[in-house]
Amino acid sequence: MTETRVEIEVISAVSNLMGNAPLEQAMQDQFLRLGPPGFDAEDRAFAEKIRATLTPADIESQYRRAGLKPRQDQPLADAISPLGLIGEAMLGSTDVGDVSWKVPLVQADGATVAIGTPFHSWQLTAQGKSPLAKKGMVHVAKVMAATAVEAIGDPGLIMRAKADLAGRIAETPYVCPIPDDVTPPLVARPG
Repeated sequence: MTETRVEIEVISAVSNLMGNAPLEQAMQDQFLRLGPPGFDAEDRAFAEKIRATLTPADIESQYRRAGLKPRQDQPLADAISPLGLIGEAMLGSTDVGDVSWKVPLVQADGATVAIGTPFHSWQLTAQGKSPLAKKGMVHVAKVMAATAVEAIGDPGLIMRAKADLAGRIAETPYVCPIPDDVTPPLVARPG
């Protein structure tokens, strides 16, 4: 009818992130123990400038995804989100997704930008090297390290994490989203 032909060439694909309840609980416990990052007045002032460029809808939707009551007077997170909400709300793609189908995995989601900052925006870029972003990243690194120490010291946690993964993939086995006949595209380098 339209005399159009379509060809599809798959060159990459990623799987969704597989959760792991025991590791998520262990990390949540560390977030609660360590509390939110220690942002200061300068961090809050910078975040307020960024928030002045955001819509109320951007800000409110971020609170809802985090399971918190929306506040227009709070530029940075000062609370820990309830367990279970962040993973459900995570949108986007990550190569870690495929790994999570093979080994128990947990991801940390911490405060590194003003509340309401959209992904792939100039506001996100503008905050990327700010002191508040660094404080947030260092804080999340502490949470991750504390979670690892707990896992190393508690073989039962590792066993529960492996059992959780086995149960999940028994219901829905892993299927690589890249067809078997696809090979990585090789680009010849000059010279």
